[in-house]
Amino acid sequence: MNGTRKVYTLLLTMVYVTGMAFATDEKVSVVDRPDTSRRSGLYPSNRDPLLPSSLIQLPTGAIAPRGWLRKQLELEAEGFTGHLPEISRFCRKEGNAWLSPQGIGHSSWEEVPYWFRGFCALGHVLADKRIIAECKPFIEALLASQRADGYFGPRKNAGDEKRGPDLMPNMSMLAALQCYHEATGDKRVLELMGRYFRWELTVPDRRFFAGGWQVPRGGHNMASAYWLYNRTGERALLELAAKLQRTGASWMNKVTGCHNVDFSQGFRKPAQFYQQSHDLKHLRASEANWESIFGLYGQVPGGMFGGDEFARPGYTDPRQGIEACGVAEMIQSELALLRITGEAKWADRCENAAVNTLPATMTADLKALRYLTSPNQVNSDKRSKQPGLANGGRMQVMDPHDHRCCQHNLGMAWPCYARNLWQATNDHGLAAVLYAASDVRARVAGGTEVTFRERTTYPFDGTVDLAVSLPSPTRFPLYLRVPTWCEGAAVSVSNRRLDVTARPGTYVRIERTWSDGDTVHLVLPTPVRIRRWEKNHNAASVNVGAVTFSLKIGEKYVRAGGTDAWPAWEILPTTPWNYGLVLNGGDEKAARAMEVVRKPWPKSGQPFAAGDAPVEIRAKARRIPTWTEDHLGLVAPLQPSPVKSAEPVETVTLIPMGAARLRISAFPAIGDGSGARVWAPPPEPMASYHRGGPDPISAINDGKVPTSSYDRKTPRFTWWGRSQFGKKQWVRQDLGAVKTVTACEVYWFDETPVDADCRVPESWRLLYRDGKEWKEVRNASGYGLEVDKFNVVTFDAVKTDSMRLEAQCRKRRSAGVYEWRIRTKGR
Repeated sequence: MNGTRKVYTLLLTMVYVTGMAFATDEKVSVVDRPDTSRRSGLYPSNRDPLLPSSLIQLPTGAIAPRGWLRKQLELEAEGFTGHLPEISRFCRKEGNAWLSPQGIGHSSWEEVPYWFRGFCALGHVLADKRIIAECKPFIEALLASQRADGYFGPRKNAGDEKRGPDLMPNMSMLAALQCYHEATGDKRVLELMGRYFRWELTVPDRRFFAGGWQVPRGGHNMASAYWLYNRTGERALLELAAKLQRTGASWMNKVTGCHNVDFSQGFRKPAQFYQQSHDLKHLRASEANWESIFGLYGQVPGGMFGGDEFARPGYTDPRQGIEACGVAEMIQSELALLRITGEAKWADRCENAAVNTLPATMTADLKALRYLTSPNQVNSDKRSKQPGLANGGRMQVMDPHDHRCCQHNLGMAWPCYARNLWQATNDHGLAAVLYAASDVRARVAGGTEVTFRERTTYPFDGTVDLAVSLPSPTRFPLYLRVPTWCEGAAVSVSNRRLDVTARPGTYVRIERTWSDGDTVHLVLPTPVRIRRWEKNHNAASVNVGAVTFSLKIGEKYVRAGGTDAWPAWEILPTTPWNYGLVLNGGDEKAARAMEVVRKPWPKSGQPFAAGDAPVEIRAKARRIPTWTEDHLGLVAPLQPSPVKSAEPVETVTLIPMGAARLRISAFPAIGDGSGARVWAPPPEPMASYHRGGPDPISAINDGKVPTSSYDRKTPRFTWWGRSQFGKKQWVRQDLGAVKTVTACEVYWFDETPVDADCRVPESWRLLYRDGKEWKEVRNASGYGLEVDKFNVVTFDAVKTDSMRLEAQCRKRRSAGVYEWRIRTKGR
């Protein structure tokens, strides 16, 4: 017995000493970004003379997403993205230019490449045999389409003697080819890209990225050139990158407004070139671009900005929307900047857009999408809301058959996110930069292949568990991102708490000899936080960790077209939405008073469905009765907080913003006392529709009389907007006081001489305001429709403080007015 006891004690001692040895070789630190003092060599990454990138993207297939993220990808495969050839006329295979080895056929522009890069990535991330098989004909056609000079793809985009090439479609196809190569190792991709880029070098600068949507988006082309350089070392690719920086948009100047997708795709271009120039001005330019656009238009929750289609001065309220594909492109750009800089803030920014805005751009089954999604949006119907939104038409209907660019481009967002959960580092380690359940298999120090199994429901809670599998003990560093919103992060390795104080916006770096079976437990505390948007009337948003919460609004789905297999939907509210939050005692105290309700994980596996959200918040609120929709159907803009309300205090439910297709995410704060204001009802509009700009309402009574009905030098007001064609429109003049009106004179704007869209209306009439009602004038002498003169109409005198001119536009036409004179007694 004594001998047995001695052996047992010796074994225990050996285990203890071995454990101590591993513990003592452990180095734990907090760093701002991963080490770049050497180059990895384990994966293709920046070669000299490019600066080492802080993080290195793992090849397609190295990361297998699990949990809610896998569910998004599976729903995408079953949804409109996975079946666009059945839905989209652009993706119809028969006669498609992208399936033609000769590059001849229909749909030669951006739609197919937009769709295909997401579809191809989706197939390989999921290892979906159907999708991979459907991708193969496109890949083979692309490879076969390359001309002797190096150009590939549809010939229509190659340009001719009159116009330069349009390279935007090929940029998306290059991304798809890169993904395919990483998954398969097919060397033909490298050969095609090399020949193609040599052809690009032959295009004169004056014709290279010289016109169209490609001009601000050349950074995509540069990223592909660097991708190939890091695999082949061909120096001419650096020459091409320099050419790309000096042509097209430089993005080196302050951004004050632009097309939202141009910005989301393009703003990162200087930072990409920084890798080659080593000049900090290029890196700083991209950061300044982001700060500029978000400083002006991004003072809203959800990680995006008020871009509509175009970011416009003065349109900064959270009712402004963002294009669905603007969200997808922003996610990709922020991940690119994360890899270049290693700065955790770019992961935070990407995560913010991905979990709070991206899911709500689609129905929860990912079978329909809308063009524009807003942080404050109380309906998703088919009404045109232009000019409140920059776009006219059915911009907010959930429709798999419409929203052209977004319909095709949105599918790349979730695969892009999934491919970037983990990154390799130059010091032969791995970095967990975006937390989601997943398995990653990658090479670390000495080429050893390690697997980390990540189990978490983040961002819906703050715990992350990692389990290590590897063939033999191996020393390498592991980096764990600490989000910028997180205070008090804690890390344990194999049940042993590490003595480390992790600052927000940094990484915990754990370098040690890892053994098979080791575990890591990360805790990211997620108390309720209230954020104020000072530049948007001091509105408040509610956050738990990375998740922003929105008011839970009842949703009624109403069929709005489409087919039985692929229907379109309006979403209408069934419950009140006009609430302000009661934040008694200050924001911190109010946040602590809110109740966080954690529910069982949904059986559907889809946490971004309003009824299945795994976390809810109970908060105190009062209704604001005068906060309503405006005449366009948009939620009326915010007014300064605090706001007075005599309504009773209610307990309202908040759900994750990404689960709310109807949402109030930026709330007024309720208050009282001298600093609180009464919420004013929306002002009565001056016109049924007006776009401002060169056609202001003020033109109708500015006293400037045209020389004809097509006088281009004289200001006029129009109801121009294709979505308004053929509709009944109106414009109003306030008189300042009650006056007696006896007649009106109208001088029409008409573009008949140039066969354009504005015409004298089909008919018109005059109304006057009587209390709260509008009434037509009596005994009108006749509503004239003559051009090049004032049309005079007399009528029985009316006493009113406002007149309204109502016009029925002609079919497929709008209408306009140069001058509208109102005759009153005494004039």
